[in-house]
Amino acid sequence: MQTGTLREIATEAISYWEPRRILYNILLAAVVIFYFIAGLPASRHVLNADLALVLVLLAVVANVAYCAVYVVDLFVQMSGFREVWRKARWVLFTIGLCFAAILTRFFSMGFLSQPH
Repeated sequence: MQTGTLREIATEAISYWEPRRILYNILLAAVVIFYFIAGLPASRHVLNADLALVLVLLAVVANVAYCAVYVVDLFVQMSGFREVWRKARWVLFTIGLCFAAILTRFFSMGFLSQPH
């Protein structure tokens, strides 16, 4: 069993998760854009500064939620399951990505289909 210092484990976690944050944000943005386009022309009527601020707020919340993965990653890497985890943590990424996409879908449908 290979163990590392907290610094080494944290550095590995950051180098694994941060590049995937880009994919996470791209997917969530794509979901919003898809529902905006699907709702045209009605979705144009809900565009305003308040909606833009809400979308920015939700993007920040989504990225704060993404940070929860570090709690799991650091904990498991400090356990005896480190090597197994390093090979299988893509599963957590996939589940989290799907969950976030589903939440984004419901928010997008709600915001972009309001009748005006």
